[in-house]
Amino acid sequence: MLVIHHRTSPQANADAELELTFEARSKSRLRCFTTTGEDVGLFLERGQQPLHDGECLRAEDGRIVRVKARAEQLLHVTCSSAFELTRAAYHLGNRHVALQVGDGWLRLLDDYVLKDMLVQLGASVEAIEAPFQPEHGAYGGGHHHSHAGEAEFSYAPRLHQFGVRT
Repeated sequence: MLVIHHRTSPQANADAELELTFEARSKSRLRCFTTTGEDVGLFLERGQQPLHDGECLRAEDGRIVRVKARAEQLLHVTCSSAFELTRAAYHLGNRHVALQVGDGWLRLLDDYVLKDMLVQLGASVEAIEAPFQPEHGAYGGGHHHSHAGEAEFSYAPRLHQFGVRT
């Protein structure tokens, strides 16, 4: 079994490739397989952002493994105006939906309830199959409704770079 504990800087060449869904890329502990069928055990540091497409990992034996985002069933959302797209994003965010944001479009994992809501809001919704790389969020460390020391979770915001697209 190929055992991986560390993320590493981008590398020009990789010895193996993992093709993973967004859900799998979000886990710190995972048994999976390389694209050639080799058994892999991921044991990454907990609490980190999900692996992204093209990220490299270093196995215990020194090999470099590149992560590839697997195509998934998504909803591709467009609207006739910036206001309507912003409104759709607001309603999805209010439901804590993982959301990929593009220039004039939104993408989310296929969900018939959310699709119906978006259609009722006047959005155009198309089912597509594509890699999914949603926004990580502004605060990192997961989602908590902390009130600065009043709750079990208390953390200072760790803002990411808004507008930077990978």
